[in-house]
Amino acid sequence: MRPRLVVLSGPVAAGKSELAERLARSHGALHVRTRQLMFDRAGGIGEDLPNERAALQHYGDRLDAETGGQWVADDLAALLSAIEPQQLVVVDSIRVASQLTRLQAAFGRDIVHVHITASLDTLARRYSDRATSTATAELASYDDVRADQVEARVGDLALDADVVIETDRSTTDDVLARCVAQIGLRPPLTEAYVDVLVGGQYGSEGKGNVAFFMAPEYDALVRVGGPNAGHKVPTPGTAFTHRLLPSGTRANEDAKLIIGPGAVLNLGVLLDEIAACQVEATRLRIDPQAMIIEQSDIDAEATLVGKIGSTGQGVGAATARRIVNRDRARDDLAPVRLAKDVGVLDPYLEPTTDALAGLYARRARILLEGTQGTGLSLYHGEYPHVTSRDTTASGCLAEAGIGPRLVRRVIGVFRTYPIRVSNGADGTSGSMSQEITFEAVAERSGLDVDQLLGSERGSVSNKQRRVGEFEWAEVARSAQLNSLTDIALTFADYLDKRNRDARRFDQLTPDTLAFITQVERVAGVPVSMIATRFEVRSIIDRRQW
Repeated sequence: MRPRLVVLSGPVAAGKSELAERLARSHGALHVRTRQLMFDRAGGIGEDLPNERAALQHYGDRLDAETGGQWVADDLAALLSAIEPQQLVVVDSIRVASQLTRLQAAFGRDIVHVHITASLDTLARRYSDRATSTATAELASYDDVRADQVEARVGDLALDADVVIETDRSTTDDVLARCVAQIGLRPPLTEAYVDVLVGGQYGSEGKGNVAFFMAPEYDALVRVGGPNAGHKVPTPGTAFTHRLLPSGTRANEDAKLIIGPGAVLNLGVLLDEIAACQVEATRLRIDPQAMIIEQSDIDAEATLVGKIGSTGQGVGAATARRIVNRDRARDDLAPVRLAKDVGVLDPYLEPTTDALAGLYARRARILLEGTQGTGLSLYHGEYPHVTSRDTTASGCLAEAGIGPRLVRRVIGVFRTYPIRVSNGADGTSGSMSQEITFEAVAERSGLDVDQLLGSERGSVSNKQRRVGEFEWAEVARSAQLNSLTDIALTFADYLDKRNRDARRFDQLTPDTLAFITQVERVAGVPVSMIATRFEVRSIIDRRQW
């Protein structure tokens, strides 16, 4: 197998090097400059070959005359001898047809020839603008550049190109998109790369535990939502609660981390979590359009804590401010700050669509982790006892910038006994169809009630939770709203503490097995994972994918 070659041609100042650099950044291409190959032949920049436009033109013309254009293929072959197979290589650039012919003879049909051009007026203007910004000593005018006979005929290479791109009629993003499509780096958008994990009830279903378990299988982990959702993960020693980073951050340290444009960020919480998890800037990508929470947003939600059981983290107020203050006409509201407006986040910034495009090109596997639960959806929950976003799989995909056809599986996480946050001092956090007590759960399961009460507190609010009977109708509704393909059932020990000792499906108690059968029948999808307790090796995995 050979490296994949993209060969660029076109006049000076057309935008070849910029395209090559973009391919290197977005798709990991090796950028090979024929200028550097010439310097290497001449023993470096010096008397034999100064870094001057005219000298480079004349030296290249001489090499072509002496070798019939073979020198580029020879030097490239030597350079690529240590390159991994299937590495994308961009040759910037060829100037005569013989160079292309020799490259095709040496490297076969895998070469993609891209010709970059522009109008003479545009080329002349660009050349004048860059004359003082490059290390190369440029000529006095673009006419002097074209006085070289080879440069004057470089446009003829367009006749043999696989694609010709006029850069004065396309932005740099347009040029990159057309080139990527021609190379075949853009995968078919009908292929499925993304698995989505969502809460099926009212949040706190144990998504963190499941995401932590699944994370080692993925190349990238994507998180949406805000710091009002805490996902506790069973890290060895002491459990850790993620509020903004994906729950698999510590379970798979090789995975890329992405925070989508629909996320709402508490800057202090985010930076503390990055530091606690020792996440390098090269690993984490934050969309520039993610919203920043201000202290005024937190203050604005103080009354909601008592009325509807809100965590009061300012997520809803920040989201509302992003909408109503788009024209910055509201003096009573803080100006909208996005991630791109915060200097300390600059090392992490990248549009999610760009980060994902590179992952799709590599056929990378991606886990999108939703927050909270379907029953708290702004649109599908019991208003006003809802959160400030759509918590369904569709809402999470929109916040992340992932199209629905890219989805492979949608896993809904359900507790054996759903919970809601505690009621506020002067209001309710929302109804449950059959609310019971943790004393009742303890009596049925054989678990210690004090341990239950101690563990059943909000990850962010630390408030005592409420508990209810399993809501079968909500399971059916959630399966429909999210187009579930699988269910992860958590807290199997709440059905019977003996389930904590189960390592295989057939070791679960008979009543638990009957319960799972009924869940599958009502939801219409398999229960593919069962969490028996909150530990690293606590999940019985029945998946066939």
